[in-house]
Amino acid sequence: MIDEATIKANAYAMPFTSPAFPKGPYRFTNREFFIVTYRTDPEALAAVVPAPLEVSDDPIVKYEFIRMPDSNGFGDYTESGQVIPVTYKGEKGAYVHSMYLDDGPPILGGRELWGFPKKYAHPKMTVAKETLVGTLDFGPVRVCTATMGYKHADLAEDVVMPSLTAPNFLLKIVPHVDGTARVCELVRYHMTDITFKGAWTGPAAIELFHHALAPVAKLPVVEVLGGTHILSDLTLGLGEVVHDYLA
Repeated sequence: MIDEATIKANAYAMPFTSPAFPKGPYRFTNREFFIVTYRTDPEALAAVVPAPLEVSDDPIVKYEFIRMPDSNGFGDYTESGQVIPVTYKGEKGAYVHSMYLDDGPPILGGRELWGFPKKYAHPKMTVAKETLVGTLDFGPVRVCTATMGYKHADLAEDVVMPSLTAPNFLLKIVPHVDGTARVCELVRYHMTDITFKGAWTGPAAIELFHHALAPVAKLPVVEVLGGTHILSDLTLGLGEVVHDYLA
């Protein structure tokens, strides 16, 4: 029988005797971002951002595809979702609204540790001749298709780094055994120890398709503002609670 002291000293994830993900730090090598920035409907945007975060007057969404071929503890996987520029008490950052990915440990670790809004799906990020292509399928249904001209123009490190070093915010919810919320917190985290390896821009396009369980199209594309392609190494830092909704 496992004694209580051993449980308290070693419990950090489930299952207790074979955790679904290891302890960090979580280092990502050759992490690749493909981001299409677009303007959306302001009322639709305001309906998904939790207070006390605030959205700007310009209703912007960043649709991201992220290739992670070498991730400590998480392996090789791809992620896709929507990130929204916000401010928290005057601090500029980004709210992670939705994430879809194809690997169990980062889904479980992301949700349990930080509160990432992750669901299992099938994102892909590839280079097709002269085009950078991102697709997201939820089951057999196409949810998003994005394209960008491959490395049309270089972006300088000082242009890209502010977005990589800015704080990110998450709404972490952990249910109690009776189905009510036991944890409901606004979490802030940063990416650290960043090695910039290159960044590019080019013409970009994106299409979103309605799905009942992957509702990315609820933030419709009104105007595409540009595309960004970034290659870097970085560490995903653990979070801190900045607001407790149950306090």
